Amino acid sequence: MDSKISDEVVNFILSGKTMPQDVKAKALDHIVDGVAVMLAGSRTECARKVAAFVKGKGGNPQSTAIGLGFKAPTPDAALINGTSGHADDYDDTQLSTAPDRLYGLMTHPTVPVLAAALAVGEERGSSGREVLEAFVAGFEVECKLAETIKPAHYWKGFHTTATIGAFGAYAAVGTLFGLNEDALKASLGIAASLTSGIRANFGTMTKPLHAGMAASNGVIACLLGKEGFTANMSALDGRWGFMEITAGGSDPEMMMGKMGEPYSIVDPGATFKMYPCGSLGQPSMDTLRDIVIEEDLHEKDVREIRLRAGPNILEPLRYTAPVDDLQAKFSLQFGLASILLRRRAGPREYSMEWLMDRAMQSTMRKVKTINDEEIAAMGVEKMRSIVEVELTDGRIIRREASDARGTPEKPLKPHELEEKFMECAVFVHDEEKSKETLALIRRLDRLSNVNELTDLLRSG
Repeated sequence: MDSKISDEVVNFILSGKTMPQDVKAKALDHIVDGVAVMLAGSRTECARKVAAFVKGKGGNPQSTAIGLGFKAPTPDAALINGTSGHADDYDDTQLSTAPDRLYGLMTHPTVPVLAAALAVGEERGSSGREVLEAFVAGFEVECKLAETIKPAHYWKGFHTTATIGAFGAYAAVGTLFGLNEDALKASLGIAASLTSGIRANFGTMTKPLHAGMAASNGVIACLLGKEGFTANMSALDGRWGFMEITAGGSDPEMMMGKMGEPYSIVDPGATFKMYPCGSLGQPSMDTLRDIVIEEDLHEKDVREIRLRAGPNILEPLRYTAPVDDLQAKFSLQFGLASILLRRRAGPREYSMEWLMDRAMQSTMRKVKTINDEEIAAMGVEKMRSIVEVELTDGRIIRREASDARGTPEKPLKPHELEEKFMECAVFVHDEEKSKETLALIRRLDRLSNVNELTDLLRSG
């Protein structure tokens, strides 16, 4: 059986490639962001429900449930932390490198990998450097596989963070375990059968659960593979392999000979989100924010906001009248209305209180979305839209949007990432402890034991 994709993944993990300095720097930024969203997400109802489920099962207290004050069995800690990390939909997003690779097809790469790496690293007493290297390996495997699988995977309704994210988590854990070739191939096959997640669950608690499942599945696959559990040794390939049955195939040239050449974390890179909501609306929200600030606009000045985009944006962000804060994360009406009313849309805005506010309900009705075939025809590798603001004085302000702050085209300044970290961490820690945590992450590669960090993350 042809096993070229499976072999490419396993050979990369075994290669032990040296981590370049620019890769290390970017990886630390993404870990800062990943820990931030896990801390903030630990306060959410969905994360706490998963934590209660895990507590009810019991088991060995091996790894930290971040921000929740207890330890759980390693796969369960990964499940909780992965769910927390995606709960606010505030985590990073992989970038596309080809016009036919739908932006939404790309994963949220950090959270599944980091949740798995921290849980396993803590249980094993791994050094910070070992966890960092495992994170880089997992991030690379996840991103390259997401590029390689046919876009039909996403169009069919799979959520790539759930499916491909499990392979990133597997690669990180396999690296930390130091699995040999046979164990890595078996673990890959196990992960391929465990992975799942459908887009129908966007706007519910199950979407963040997808990231937790991906992290936990990666851990479970390697724990079984390490013990000699058997599986197909080329499970990504062939007629009944993962790529064929979930997407109708793959384009191996997207990854063959390209693993770590360059690392996806630096080229094309990944976005840092500035709003805790679906990625596809962020450029539109940032563009409206620019207009509102530059023109000093208020709700009373605006008659209507029109957002023109293709189905790649309008179908996932489909809640025109959201009924709860989870649906609001996939609502252009909510995000744009919040920007107009408060000039921001942060974790505190995505709440039932703000959603049900009379001014918010009224302003959402001013936001209209229009399916634009010309924009759709331009390609789906970017989040293209046109924002039109019709003012009460008759003027119309019209701007194109395709990039948001946090993308390589509009990179965050160091202080902006640190401000996001503090915004998220203070849900759990006071300001002093938040700063201490941030400083510890920044020197992760110099920690002799990653428990120095996970102990700090356990609770407030």
